Amino acid sequence: MLPLDEVHTMYWEQSGRPDGVPVVFLHGGPGAGSVPNHRRFFDPAHYRIIVYDQRGAGRSTPLGELKDNTTPLLIQDLEKLRQFLGIERWFVFGGSWGSTLAIAYAEAHPERCLGLILRGIFLCRPSEIDWFLHGVRNFFPEAWRTFAEFIPPPERNDLLAAYYRRLTDPDPAVHMPAARTWSVYEGSCSTLLPSQETVDYFAADTVALGLARIEAHYFVHRIFLPENALLRNVERIRSIPGVIVQGRYDAVCPIVTADELARAWPEAQYVVVPDAGHSAWEPGIRAELVKAMERFKRSDSARR
Repeated sequence: MLPLDEVHTMYWEQSGRPDGVPVVFLHGGPGAGSVPNHRRFFDPAHYRIIVYDQRGAGRSTPLGELKDNTTPLLIQDLEKLRQFLGIERWFVFGGSWGSTLAIAYAEAHPERCLGLILRGIFLCRPSEIDWFLHGVRNFFPEAWRTFAEFIPPPERNDLLAAYYRRLTDPDPAVHMPAARTWSVYEGSCSTLLPSQETVDYFAADTVALGLARIEAHYFVHRIFLPENALLRNVERIRSIPGVIVQGRYDAVCPIVTADELARAWPEAQYVVVPDAGHSAWEPGIRAELVKAMERFKRSDSARR
């Protein structure tokens, strides 16, 4: 546990080769937290694997805390962890919100990045937030209806505000049902084919509370960055080796965003998985992410 400030303490772990090439895993959400399986994208005989839970998420404490929880502070936390571990440069690996934070971190500290491995691209622009809140119903109308109808009819004209009021209510009897409904909605739309295992993971209390509350917080505040800042500042990362892996039928973070990033960053390798949705555990996406880390093992960019 790494103390960050008077409020937050961050969980982190290391595995793999102690003197290996460092790689840090950035989980999604924001607020979803990490799990042991996230180590499995990396060869432990080659990589020094760092997995951690962002402030307010997973095993970091306090769970679901919104005070002093912003994108600039998450970037600062990554730097604090890197310095604490004595790492000069590392690979940064993230999907969904993890791709958002990875890009934001790399644009702030490009000299610290050996490479970027990104999946299910999300830039958290107003159009993408609106898609999550409304557009997903074009592909998952049943899941969206459950999500929307949790809110009473008079409040449905602003689903985000209605959920945020409930998610920030101190009473668990108010915030937990809202958190589970939000989180299960996202889990239900994350795979190309139905996956009860995925839905059950998203329904767990720790995941649901961290994910729903912190996601709504970041959506309400437009990720605490100027509009479209990540795409506008992409020049800062174009010299960093990069891989973008995107599911063709990603309904949570539609492919149009990954396409825009790939066009703005033509040096990155752009891989579209033809039979996949959003989840990192989709077989094709999982295989491409592992393949990317295997390629980096053999490349000059993996030299410490």
